[in-house]
Amino acid sequence: MQRVPLAERMRPTTLDEVIGQTHLLNDGEILRQIVKRKEPVSLILWGPPGSGKTTLARIIASEVDAEFVELSAVTSGKKDVEKVIEHARQNWNLQIRTILFVDEIHRFNKAQQDAFLPHVESGLITLIGATTENPSFEVINPLLSRSRVLVLEPLSKSEIINILKRALKDEKKTKLVTPKALDYLAELSGGDARVALGNLELSLSMNEVKVTPEIVKVAAQKRVPGYDKKGEMHYNVISAFIKSMRGSNVDATLYYLARMIDAGEDPKFIARRMVIFASEDIGLAGNGALGLALSAFQAVERIGMPESSYILFHVATALAQSKKSRQTTSAMYAAQSLAKQYPDSPVPLHLRNAPTKLMKDIGYAQDYKWEADFKHDKGFMPDDIRDKKIF
Repeated sequence: MQRVPLAERMRPTTLDEVIGQTHLLNDGEILRQIVKRKEPVSLILWGPPGSGKTTLARIIASEVDAEFVELSAVTSGKKDVEKVIEHARQNWNLQIRTILFVDEIHRFNKAQQDAFLPHVESGLITLIGATTENPSFEVINPLLSRSRVLVLEPLSKSEIINILKRALKDEKKTKLVTPKALDYLAELSGGDARVALGNLELSLSMNEVKVTPEIVKVAAQKRVPGYDKKGEMHYNVISAFIKSMRGSNVDATLYYLARMIDAGEDPKFIARRMVIFASEDIGLAGNGALGLALSAFQAVERIGMPESSYILFHVATALAQSKKSRQTTSAMYAAQSLAKQYPDSPVPLHLRNAPTKLMKDIGYAQDYKWEADFKHDKGFMPDDIRDKKIF
């Protein structure tokens, strides 16, 4: 019989067993309140892999006495969703709650996500979606408005070590792993409990005497990363990447890009920053840059890694080589500043809409002509800031 992986065996079954996510689990916090009141609400759990999204969803279902139904957006289709809804109707008739957990909900398209809406609204199902991507970009607004978005943090190094110690105690193998090996396992995990437990299990299977950092290194086939996607290095490297493009240094641009990709950075995060860069730093000097960067984002979104590396390197090179202009960026800041200083300046009468005769009679739209590039004698700015310049 196939043995259940250590990570699955160690999955917590109550909130008190969960390590980490204290901002959601402490007394008075939302998940603790949901369980205490036994009143589930639809949730979107946004967090990195191995942070406990599936575990928390299962615990909530258990604690509120609901049936837990799980779908993966990667492998499920319309028929699977319809089966779940039909099953939920049967549960409804039996006065049993149904919690539908959709893993990687961001992989469902708009139409598939729309299909949940009426059943979430009616209370037929309580939806808990899990995503590693920003829900603002990946989950439709109607679904977001009907759910609470909870952000899960990567587990800290000390939390990962505590999880590993608990696993070793449970397996009665505490003495088989050196403290340095535990520390190394935690470093390698990147805040992912599943990765840490998987590497521990593999390391234990390779040596019956003592697990050392060397054993872990062989088992994991990976060095300690110097890049933490949520830590300071993450921000330092993306900053260096942007500044290198701004400075038209292609070599440095590609070096920092390679570091991010090698460290497992989200390619959409990189592409998104390039879209911003195209307007912020290239702007009017190369109006095609924005279209190129946006095409890169869409291509990365559709193709995925590792093939998206070609697209990222292609577009990063093009943006670094492009002429740069901060005209629109400077103009944007100047316009925002002026709008804050003069938020209520009256719109000149001759620029106002005139849908009625009375409005026309008092000067609305007076002498305005519907012609391309028409310049009114009285100008376009409000009277009190007529002489202010932005661009």
